[in-house]
Amino acid sequence: MRKVLLFSVLLVVGLLGSQVVDPLAGVHAALARHVIIFLTMAALAFIMIHVGYELEIDTGNLRSYGWDYLVAFTAASFPWILVTLYFLWFMLPDGAISSWAAWKETLLAGRFAAPTSAGVLFSMLAAAGLSSSWLFRKARILAIFDDLDTVLLMLPLKMLMVGLAWQLGLVMVIMVGLLLIAYHWMHRVRLPVSWPWVLGYAVAISAASELIHLTSKLVDDSVPIHIEVLLPAFVLGCIMLRPEGADPHADDAREGHQEGPESPDEQRVATIISAVFMVLVGLSMPSLLGTAQGAASAVVGAATSGAAGAGAADIGVTAAMPAMGWGVLLLHVLAVTVLSNLGKMYPALCYRDEAHWRERLALAVGMWPRGEVGAGVLVISIGYGIGGPVLTVAALSLALNLVLTGVFILIVKQLLRGVPAPVRG
Repeated sequence: MRKVLLFSVLLVVGLLGSQVVDPLAGVHAALARHVIIFLTMAALAFIMIHVGYELEIDTGNLRSYGWDYLVAFTAASFPWILVTLYFLWFMLPDGAISSWAAWKETLLAGRFAAPTSAGVLFSMLAAAGLSSSWLFRKARILAIFDDLDTVLLMLPLKMLMVGLAWQLGLVMVIMVGLLLIAYHWMHRVRLPVSWPWVLGYAVAISAASELIHLTSKLVDDSVPIHIEVLLPAFVLGCIMLRPEGADPHADDAREGHQEGPESPDEQRVATIISAVFMVLVGLSMPSLLGTAQGAASAVVGAATSGAAGAGAADIGVTAAMPAMGWGVLLLHVLAVTVLSNLGKMYPALCYRDEAHWRERLALAVGMWPRGEVGAGVLVISIGYGIGGPVLTVAALSLALNLVLTGVFILIVKQLLRGVPAPVRG
């Protein structure tokens, strides 16, 4: 568990560092944030390529993957619904619940609670020595589907904000095409799989995603195309042909095992990339300093100056809300954090014919870690004029969940210790 502790410390170090990025960078703060996000996505792509590399699909039992998708859909939807309703009923002014604008904004802001951080989860579970467990294999599928659901459901949310747009349909077509490629060419394409090549693939995927995004903004700044690196990186790993005689699961049971080729050098580099990723995830969190009193004015200023980005033409309902004191804010943060994690518990009620109840409960708790995808949702929310106490609570809740990631993994480990030996018939 030393690696889990190390990764937890690195997450916290990154989170603390995120609060001084803007003051230290000064006029170059936006560029610094952009570089951090790019590096975070490159590290995530590296991890996801290795996740796809180790994935095994049972083509004779595709129906089970349909069930997995439904379970993942609930794990992505329930937290979103609970947090959105909380924002509407307990944080917005009286009468706001009857406002369509308030519903649109809280639906988008509440989406931060939906995605499990696949990169953080896989790295932490591997560090805890759980790579060979049923929980890890199931979490690998659910977390990927969970993040895909988040990306897919962002498309109708963006439509609510900007209307119908061909760009959003194009993103859907690309995602479906990538999934079909992964299924059709599963582990059939001969590509170099050593870490320098994988790192190059990861950087290239991140650069391509960023280039598409920037180019689309030149065409229509209000609806940019953003292809998340998680899916193309995962698909690339899925289609990679493994070297002859290679067993990608040879040392899965070893504590600290990382996804990817099993050689000591490959494992060492994968560990380093995962460690760097932890720091970068923390650094990619939005600045929280002064948000209690200044979030609304900051978003208003960004919207009026055009810096908000994705088409925030008007000040949002949430951004116009009056500031709240820190005591009230922290109570909201605790409530939102509990609700968002409670919404992830549905998997504990599923898979009764596959696993012991403690494994199923551990699986649900394992879905709690949030990270870079949730932070991305917050950035998009700011771009649409969302701010004020709602944004502050969302950002602080995300940060709290991030800090507690190591604790979540310890809970998972403890739950699995109580599983009887003959858990399946």
